[in-house]
Amino acid sequence: MTVSAIRPVDIQSHLYASFLQGHTADIVLRISGRWKALYRLHRVVLIQADFFRSLFTAGFAESSQQSRPRNRGVEEIHITFDDSNITRAAFEICISRLYGGGPPLHILRSLIPTVAQPLSTSLIALHDGEAIPDGHHPATPRLLLSVLATAIYLCIPTVASQALSLIFKTLGPHTVMPYLNFALGKSIDSTRPVFTDPEAAVGLEHVAEILEDDPDSGSSVSIADGDFSYIPVQPSLSGLRQGEGSDAAFQEILSDDDQSDAGHAPSFHNYGPISDKIGEACACWLVRWAKDMLDTEMRTEDSAPTNEGSQTVDPPVIWRRGGLDPAWVNAIVSADTLFVRSERERYDFARSIVELRRRDGVTDSEEQEWKKMFSEAIYYENMGMEDIIAISHDKSEITSRSFVPISTQTALWNQSMLRHRISARPKPPSPATAQGLPSPPARDKELGISLSTAELGLAPESKDSLTSSLEQKLHYPVPGDSSWRMGDNGEESGDPSLKTAISMEDLFTFSHSPCAASARQSSNRSGTRKVATDKDTEICSTESTFFGLKRERYANSECLDKDPTGKRRWTTFPPCRFGVEFWDIDSLKEKSRLYSQTIWYAGSLFNIYLQVVKKKGQTQLGIYLYRQSTVEAIPPSSAPSPAANGCGRSSESLESAESNQSQPLPSSSPVVDRPHMHRGISYASFGSSPPRSPAISSPTFNSRTLILTNSISPPSTPMMMPSISPSVGVVSPSTSLSIPYTSSPVTPQQPYRDPRASISAYFMISCASATGSSQMRFTSAPDLFSVGQSWGWKTSSLRTEEYMEVGESAASAGNRSAVNSLRATVVLGLI
Repeated sequence: MTVSAIRPVDIQSHLYASFLQGHTADIVLRISGRWKALYRLHRVVLIQADFFRSLFTAGFAESSQQSRPRNRGVEEIHITFDDSNITRAAFEICISRLYGGGPPLHILRSLIPTVAQPLSTSLIALHDGEAIPDGHHPATPRLLLSVLATAIYLCIPTVASQALSLIFKTLGPHTVMPYLNFALGKSIDSTRPVFTDPEAAVGLEHVAEILEDDPDSGSSVSIADGDFSYIPVQPSLSGLRQGEGSDAAFQEILSDDDQSDAGHAPSFHNYGPISDKIGEACACWLVRWAKDMLDTEMRTEDSAPTNEGSQTVDPPVIWRRGGLDPAWVNAIVSADTLFVRSERERYDFARSIVELRRRDGVTDSEEQEWKKMFSEAIYYENMGMEDIIAISHDKSEITSRSFVPISTQTALWNQSMLRHRISARPKPPSPATAQGLPSPPARDKELGISLSTAELGLAPESKDSLTSSLEQKLHYPVPGDSSWRMGDNGEESGDPSLKTAISMEDLFTFSHSPCAASARQSSNRSGTRKVATDKDTEICSTESTFFGLKRERYANSECLDKDPTGKRRWTTFPPCRFGVEFWDIDSLKEKSRLYSQTIWYAGSLFNIYLQVVKKKGQTQLGIYLYRQSTVEAIPPSSAPSPAANGCGRSSESLESAESNQSQPLPSSSPVVDRPHMHRGISYASFGSSPPRSPAISSPTFNSRTLILTNSISPPSTPMMMPSISPSVGVVSPSTSLSIPYTSSPVTPQQPYRDPRASISAYFMISCASATGSSQMRFTSAPDLFSVGQSWGWKTSSLRTEEYMEVGESAASAGNRSAVNSLRATVVLGLI
């Protein structure tokens, strides 16, 4: 008779059964922390985790046979968790994963943002009562953070990586504050819970032997027969108004939990680069959705209370008191990547936040931060005269004080200085005079308003009047060429089928993904050059820089410290910042252009356009900064289609979509074959068997080559065209509208014009992902912009499901809302 060999799966099943029943254990763990219990386990399984391997074999006192007490004849080790983020359920899930089992995690569908629902449906309702499949553990935000903290403590990289992927997957309106607070080192108890959490891991309730001082069992949640349902925690927000302060109200809400569960005040724990990864993703999300979430919170403040019994929920607290700290509000308002369309809109955004918070009372600490914010966060020099005058007379309805504590005369003076620099430049020679003469060098195209670090550090006796006056001014760096991926970097892969081993060292290695060629080439006749990543522009994403949001702006002495080589260049004129938005880009035809609104800055007109390029079966999307001719017709700008539903659409979007008159698009130069970026997808599951929740999609860059290209459009005669432009996109048969839809062009006011045919400008374009958890940030060193010339990037990454709806699952224009768009922020400066 042939005896069949024992299969590995049989051994795994045997070990897991022994774990559940506590049989043949050779080690007892006495756990002290948020809970106190005994666990009867097996060393041969535990040493898969580096924590236990070191504990048993690396010479610790616990590794000595004589030092161990015995429990029913089995050696006992006492472990105290000083990390208050480690909970019983998370610990039991991590231990069960070492045995190859444990409950799969079920994520509430409304917490998962998608390209179609980028803010997730949780902003409308949290689907309270959604049934949890039998044997699954509810993956609440609090549980995911606890699993991550526990896996890091025990050194189980696969579990930590999968937990991190699920955190990125569920980043949204109701989770951004818990995740950000965790990244800032705060306890998981510091944020109002969204859902109730089971105390023990589902199916593992009897694994632990709870000791006599077990926390009050009344706070636990039992699960039986698979009938557990999510119960959203809905504490009243009435205590957040008039004088009570949200901090006190929230502590009262959580007082029972804190006393019975933690037993002490919440502690602070930072997890190094892992905390920075989460914080950076939260920062990317906040700057993309800042204005949308503020509008939501303000509408709630002004609306009637929710009817009793309704499934709708109160919006998350982000901008109201009890949400972001005042310093974080200041950092977001100051951020170059904050999505606002203009500097005036940035001021209005900041003003609304301050007035919203003042409704709950005026505090000295906040007022000091608001004074700093209105002094430094907004570039008043880049506003029009009418806006500056209006802001100077704008006063708070609550305090009756002006919002802007500084004199607006400074902004007007700086405007005049820049205009003088532009207007006083020698006029270029006429074409007849210039025939046969070589083109002037790029330096001749500059205004002379930038200085190198070495020039800033000249000795006093050699300083001229210009450098002497700079000592008291702030300096803005002139960037070099670079491209970085921020936020959810998608480097974690938890799919067992991929057989990808990950170590704790890999998990703690935090590096942005550069998407650039390794060498830089000068511009050639086709107007294309490879982009080399300038290490000086590498982004520092730590708590001190608000995870990459902090602007670079320094005093004279700080510039010298930041650049020991003395080669970087600086300017005292703040750059122009504006936001652009594009809808239905999946319908854009090859080589057609979809334009943003046109803005005026320093005597020139600029806009951003998208262009689809196909080469060898691959589709790329280019995004370009274009210097618009002042004598040509302004191109129509992208707008949400009137056929789209109104969910999430702002009043500005509605106004911009009232008409659809197109104008002829300038023709583009032939596209040159260049390398491009590819984007791969890795899938991760969390559990011993594939969970019933959707798979995790984690994007990453496989090829790190990016091309900076330019093109020059020949002048065209302005002319009016029919309201539908079939050359831009496709015509929707149901609505007879051209998709992508465009609104009537608006010509900005032009106080003066730059007479130069070519200018030297640097710029940065940051493209936010559809859900907001990541962004691609491109910066360009100063380039020459002739009238009708553009510089930008093309990449296949912008044509993936991370940034737009693709494939058969893409919704029609009529089923989309105004939030289904590609948003980008632009920073533009002259030198």
